[in-house]
Amino acid sequence: MIRAYLRSDGRKGIRNVAVVAYLVECAHHVAREIAIPMRERNVHLIGFPGCYPNAYAARMMERLCTHPNVGAVLLVSLGCESFDEARLAEAVRASGRPVRSLVIQESGGTARTVAAGRAWLEEVLVELESTPRAEMSVDELVVGTICGGSDATSGLTANPAVGRAFDLLVDRGATAIFEETGELIGCEGLMARRAATEPLGREIIASVEKAARYYEVYGHGSFAPGNADGGLTTIEEKSLGAYSKSGRSPIAGLIKPGDVPPRGGLYLLDVVPDGEPRFGFPNISDNAEIAELVACGSHVILFTTGRGSVVGSAISPVLKVCANPETYRRMADDMDVNAGRILDGAATLDDVGREIVDKILQTAAGAPTVSERLLHQEFILGYKTFEPCGAACLPKKR
Repeated sequence: MIRAYLRSDGRKGIRNVAVVAYLVECAHHVAREIAIPMRERNVHLIGFPGCYPNAYAARMMERLCTHPNVGAVLLVSLGCESFDEARLAEAVRASGRPVRSLVIQESGGTARTVAAGRAWLEEVLVELESTPRAEMSVDELVVGTICGGSDATSGLTANPAVGRAFDLLVDRGATAIFEETGELIGCEGLMARRAATEPLGREIIASVEKAARYYEVYGHGSFAPGNADGGLTTIEEKSLGAYSKSGRSPIAGLIKPGDVPPRGGLYLLDVVPDGEPRFGFPNISDNAEIAELVACGSHVILFTTGRGSVVGSAISPVLKVCANPETYRRMADDMDVNAGRILDGAATLDDVGREIVDKILQTAAGAPTVSERLLHQEFILGYKTFEPCGAACLPKKR
């Protein structure tokens, strides 16, 4: 049974994190000094480094600070940046969460701001111990997935096993989100045929075509040297492997960072910015995309890897699914699930898919993932630009 944390807006979280959020890079060090001594007490650090405004970053920060896994928020500002701190604070306050803003230029500098931040957190952590609890069913879970450090085994074991897990979750009414249209080039026709409606299918094709144009402008695709060293031959092969994470369920909708799916089902997250390509867009970064999955409401992230990855995430726990049996033997201390057993003949895709679902439910019930035990709380947020999704992209609310 999942005993979740009940928020004022009716949403339920599987963690009760206090977030320290810096609102410009100039405040990063102070925020980090506040958070680091308390990171073993569910205090997580997030933030936006930019000094000029960006609607995407503002939306991401609001969604993250009001995520159901978050119980309280400390905002740390230098004082002269353009981020709208007052608007973010009001959004957090309206969600029923405790919030405090510290402005370094007004608080007396580094040492005094750090002391004030830690003192407030000491108080709020006690307050969070009395957060109301409520039973949470599987159909209330939101689960995201991403692959990183992929090799030739990723598309044979871990990714399709996650696809089997997604099918099991969707069958039980949960929400499942797969992402990165830039790693699905060539699979757009397959996804369009699985779309709930023809207009959604056309939107999916357009989103992948947009990703292909971006990579053409930049002169590279989402294919790293490490992928080739791991035995992947082409972007098409990598795309088919990434696609297998989606399973076989109908695709209910296409969303963008910060969009929370209106109901259960399988969703594709488009992480490639809209508009003309700009320097730094898109940033191919596992942790930036994990943050986007979290901003869409993901309680848990499934991270598949063939060559090996050690990253986790702030706010939502990461479950690491290892594709390669040799990698698992080297890096077992960083992995939650050994999908490489499929290649060894010790398990089937269905076996590992069921194991992944069991791990998700155990994590939702409070069991720490490996990355949580190792205190991995990585976070990246940069500049991007997105237009709202059209009406054809989302199913109607029930």
